[in-house]
Amino acid sequence: MARFIVRRTIFLLATLFAVSVLAFVMPYFGEGDPARMILRARMGGELALDPAVVEAVRRQFGLDQPIPIQYLRWLEAAVTGDFGQSFTNRQPVGGIVLRALGVSFLLALAALVLATIIAVPLGILAALRSGGRRDSVIVTLTQGLVALPEYWLAPLGMLVFALWLGWLPAAGWTSPISVILPASVLCLRPLAYLLGVTRASMITVLESPYITAARSRGLSQFLTLRRHGLKNAMVPVMTLFSIWLAGTLGGSVVIEVIFNIPGLGRVMYEAVVNADMPVVQAGVLATVGLAIVINTLTDIGYAALNPAILVGESNG
Repeated sequence: MARFIVRRTIFLLATLFAVSVLAFVMPYFGEGDPARMILRARMGGELALDPAVVEAVRRQFGLDQPIPIQYLRWLEAAVTGDFGQSFTNRQPVGGIVLRALGVSFLLALAALVLATIIAVPLGILAALRSGGRRDSVIVTLTQGLVALPEYWLAPLGMLVFALWLGWLPAAGWTSPISVILPASVLCLRPLAYLLGVTRASMITVLESPYITAARSRGLSQFLTLRRHGLKNAMVPVMTLFSIWLAGTLGGSVVIEVIFNIPGLGRVMYEAVVNADMPVVQAGVLATVGLAIVINTLTDIGYAALNPAILVGESNG
């Protein structure tokens, strides 16, 4: 187990290093001159820039140094959480991204917990009558949710639950109930996938010999599932949960923009529009880094639940 954790940690650090390199060189992909990008972000528009002013900005931010030197200095500061100041509002980028990441994490976690609470019982019910009418109704309804776009569901939810019924706030992030409507819209897509995985996993478990043996000893279906089935059936669900959590952190841009939520998706969207590259760099590194950490921890947890993985690793 220790060797497995060391391997995953080395892979984690190597991936983070590669992501940091890509995040750093992003300003050079477009216009290719970060100094001009800084000035235009601060001054706005496509104004004619004085070459002397551009050169002064290069010296001020160390952009006149070789790119490897710039990267090492940027990485040294980034390790301590210092990503510089935003081009547009002059605030520390680390604070902006950290606050936004916390909001996005809470939104993503709420959406996935809600999806899991609904998907797991429905998936088990569908598996218990696999191929029957109940199974067909549950699968058809939930899979149909995948085809409903969030940019259509979000305004519809605001219209019904905020404007017509007045039960929930239409937008903003001011109280705990502000998360209910956006999380409900955001949970629908992962709900369908979590239900499908739960159903397939439970069908496999129900067909296992140890389940048949437990039922032959006189255990009821409920006790058999609780004692022997749920643990094995939930391992793939846990893995999919972590994958969706990592993906939702940076993939909730539409929801955050529509509901005016100050999360990382909205912050990144505004940073791209305003060419605020320090925020984009820090946001990319934070999003991908947290996603990699979550997936690594999931792999370790999965290996703890299923030691056969460790055997495969050692043989590989």
